[in-house]
Amino acid sequence: MSMEKNDTLFLLVKSLMKSEKRQFKLYAGRLGGNSEKNFMALFNVLDKMEDFNERIILQKTNIKKQQLSNSKAPLYKQILVSLKLNPFHKNIKTQIREQLDFATILYNKGLHKQSLKILDKVKNIALLNNENNLAFEIVEFEKIIESQYITRSMSSRADDLINQSKELSNKTVLLSKFSNLSLKLYSLLLRKGYVKTSEDFEQIKIIFDKSLPTYDISKLGLKEKLFLYKAYLWYSLITQDFVLSYKYAQKWVDLFHYNPIMKKNNPVFYLKGINYLLESLFLIQHVTKFKSTLHYLEQEIEQHNFFLNENTESLAFLYLYLNKINLFFLEGNFNQGIDLIPEVLDKIENFKYKIDEYHIMVFYYKFASLHFGAEQYEKCIFYLEKIIKNKGLKMREDLLCYSRILNLVAHYEAGIDQNLDVLIRTTYKFLIKMNELHLVQKKFIDFLRNLSNIYPHQLKNAFINLHKELKVFENHPYEKRSFMYLDMISWLESKIDNVPVESIIKKKALNKYK
Repeated sequence: MSMEKNDTLFLLVKSLMKSEKRQFKLYAGRLGGNSEKNFMALFNVLDKMEDFNERIILQKTNIKKQQLSNSKAPLYKQILVSLKLNPFHKNIKTQIREQLDFATILYNKGLHKQSLKILDKVKNIALLNNENNLAFEIVEFEKIIESQYITRSMSSRADDLINQSKELSNKTVLLSKFSNLSLKLYSLLLRKGYVKTSEDFEQIKIIFDKSLPTYDISKLGLKEKLFLYKAYLWYSLITQDFVLSYKYAQKWVDLFHYNPIMKKNNPVFYLKGINYLLESLFLIQHVTKFKSTLHYLEQEIEQHNFFLNENTESLAFLYLYLNKINLFFLEGNFNQGIDLIPEVLDKIENFKYKIDEYHIMVFYYKFASLHFGAEQYEKCIFYLEKIIKNKGLKMREDLLCYSRILNLVAHYEAGIDQNLDVLIRTTYKFLIKMNELHLVQKKFIDFLRNLSNIYPHQLKNAFINLHKELKVFENHPYEKRSFMYLDMISWLESKIDNVPVESIIKKKALNKYK
């Protein structure tokens, strides 16, 4: 279920754990008479719903239709206040901000020395945890107090604050430039995907070189290094330099390995780093390192070595199971992968309010690919049609394009070829419209288009000839990714040798181990 299609208040209520619901009811009861108000009645109805239904709300409460939005707003706010009071949701940032709030209250009451004492203490905590933005905010507040009131501080106090402010300002500006570059490249990756030509490469290189600020790596803090490595990672993925992406994904993860406190303070970045390390290893087909990294991720999740909440729990599920499936692809164990699908579907249902629909479609593509590798072509088509028919979701173009190409091959293999010509034409037009028609794809579609003109006894030679044509692109800088979504080379080899594609890929995996 797409989160975008649901009511925001409903999603917030459904995200609550039992302990959080209990705490909210106690909190609301202490407000005085709130348990009888409309928003509590609304809470109880929403809590029991499986899907949002406005008609049921109006039936089971005294709320009139025109009052509904006014009842939802205070409920949403009070739930957030209740969650803020929950110790489970405390992290280093909220603790720093809480102390900053206390210092502000003391300042407003004229207790300037007490305010400065809190600020000095919490500033050290912020610096220790690499929260430079918050530290800068604290220093600026200290400067306001020192400049407006005589606190009889030591004579060097002003110089110390000015120097701290300059240093933190420089770090903040540099961090902002790194994060801006990282975000710009990530946006390009999502909108345009990988580079397709030398001209594309030059354009991305110019953007990267122009936007990358001058820096001294030895003087960078952990946060600045993190966003620098992220920027290099997106750049390497866009330019299809997957060895470079492995290098910077590893640097990203190493930051957390050598600074374990970061796992607790920035668990989302930590999980994403491991996921991109696994993705890079998958792209360079490094099976042994992929397996050891996947095992490491599983141990980190089981041992709770990072801060677990609803957000990180759903991310941990996504990254662990997407990469578990990728391992089946690397080793050619498609039938084993199919056995995992029911478990994944159950977990998707459990996290349905926390996982975006795009990632569900990614799972469907992987399910389809597993069924294709196991020669269960009708099940493959079943999952591909869920992606192809999903018109309302804006997905990455490569997922849409390769879903249609795999759909063509699955129809051919399943013998559902009565409308194959129509399917080929619509796929061809779609790829051109998406500007995703690579040379490899064109040759493959042309081959399928001409299949009806090939006699059965000529088929093996046709497969051999296509294999020779495509093999030269296997390591091509801009065409190689075609084989990562759909291993057409192995499929052709299975047709030539008349053996299952699973056995071809297993044999290749064993050679990689050696």
